[in-house]
Amino acid sequence: MPKTRNISFSYTEYTSADEMAPSDRELVVSSREIAMNAYAPYSNFKVGSAVRLQSGRVVTGTNVENAAFPSGICAERTALSNAISNFPGDRPVAIAVSAVTPSGPTGDQVSPCGLCRQFIAEEELRNGKKIRIILSGKDKILVIDSISDLLPLQFNKDDLRTVLP
Repeated sequence: MPKTRNISFSYTEYTSADEMAPSDRELVVSSREIAMNAYAPYSNFKVGSAVRLQSGRVVTGTNVENAAFPSGICAERTALSNAISNFPGDRPVAIAVSAVTPSGPTGDQVSPCGLCRQFIAEEELRNGKKIRIILSGKDKILVIDSISDLLPLQFNKDDLRTVLP
């Protein structure tokens, strides 16, 4: 007999970065500032990401578009790749994502695309620790405990064991 199941999650919502802990506020501000450096001549959708590492260091990245779409890269993967490449062993503990327009942050928060969700999930699995996700918009900021909340039935290395020895 089939069963219907429900997947849900909780998140914390802030109306301003000023309400947040200083370390989270720093990530939001960094992600908004770095977003202005994004190379987005085709979509004009500039996204910045800031990753806090376990040591407290903040590493940033932006989206970079390419005329040979979809060969560009998202801000989240840029920032995480920067952290992994330059600070191996200093694991990510939080990541903030912001999109901006010439007049400032977008009204609504943006959420990582599927590819970025998978990338973050792999990093959580690799380190055995959750990465808090901070989604920043002008009107509200959401804080989510783990990428598992945004990607609940994720594909990971355990799935490969069914086909690989």
